[in-house]
Amino acid sequence: MVTIPYWFIRYGLPAGFLLLATIAILAARHAIHAADAAPSVRPQAPVRAAVRPRRKDVRGIRASSYSVRSGDTLGSIAERLGTTVDRLLELNPGIDPRVLRVGQTVRVK
Repeated sequence: MVTIPYWFIRYGLPAGFLLLATIAILAARHAIHAADAAPSVRPQAPVRAAVRPRRKDVRGIRASSYSVRSGDTLGSIAERLGTTVDRLLELNPGIDPRVLRVGQTVRVK
């Protein structure tokens, strides 16, 4: 007959029981959380801020000058104000069309 040592009955069986209970609890916890983690609704794309387009008519019809903004060229100013680059150069003889400064005033009439 096989005899089981006393220390195994006293310490080994409770430790084995705790090990099996821990494994069962972790497996059940994983199954519960895996079901919760599955998305039931498709994720939405992040909302982007609306960008307002620049107004074509920056100034009223009576405007006689234009203040240069960042990114402006004589061509874009002429297009925006309904005139030509040649006309802007006639009205502004001292202006260098290749070098416009932000805040610079350009005559348009």
